[in-house]
Amino acid sequence: MTAKTLTVLAAVFTATLSLSSCGNTIRGMGQDTANTVNATQDAGHRVERAAR
Repeated sequence: MTAKTLTVLAAVFTATLSLSSCGNTIRGMGQDTANTVNATQDAGHRVERAAR
């Protein structure tokens, strides 16, 4: 393999690794947001029941 081929392979590997990391981060942020919404709704329901 030539140096150019190795450089291209390293660049492709690095780009793939970076993009997969971004995908996991975005998925995790979506789950965190959903959990925050659920917790806020649950707290609202508890306040509503306590006010009755």
